[in-house]
Amino acid sequence: MIYWELFISFLQIGLVSFGGGYAAMAPIQAQVVDKHGWLTLAQFTDLITISQMTPGPIALNSATFVGLQVAGIPGAIVATLGNVFPSIVIVSVLAYIYFNYSKVRAIQATLDAVRPTVVALIAVAGVSIFMNAMWNGNAVAIDTLDVTNAFIFIGAFIIIRKLKWDPTVVMLLTGGVGIFLVLIGV
Repeated sequence: MIYWELFISFLQIGLVSFGGGYAAMAPIQAQVVDKHGWLTLAQFTDLITISQMTPGPIALNSATFVGLQVAGIPGAIVATLGNVFPSIVIVSVLAYIYFNYSKVRAIQATLDAVRPTVVALIAVAGVSIFMNAMWNGNAVAIDTLDVTNAFIFIGAFIIIRKLKWDPTVVMLLTGGVGIFLVLIGV
């Protein structure tokens, strides 16, 4: 039964993950945290972090990770297959339509209309993860703010946006800062 639940859950995620990995974060959270309780919100945040640090799409990495956590290697395989199956079918159909009818105004209008929805999906997931990182699941208030995480966030934001460092380097740097802070007992 768990294999079927994993397959169907990640099939649903694969069906609605328009716009790539960041857009998939909200549906993944809805399935694995809210609906099934396979992960806590803190574990989900860690999952997204790990998925960002490893090669490949976030949704695919998440499917593999969650499947492994829930049902071992067979669970990882089933969740991953569930996640990619809709993409294979949808992309094949859309490629056929696009290459044969790309000049049709309705096709272009549809693509233009979907873009804002993708941005909204990314924003919802980003805000949720931001809130968890800054307040560790507590009520949003000044006295519950994780000041260390806030400083790391501000520093990483500045380094990426203003200094234009590679995000991978910044992730490694902030991971090193996290290890250092644990070692000194902060």
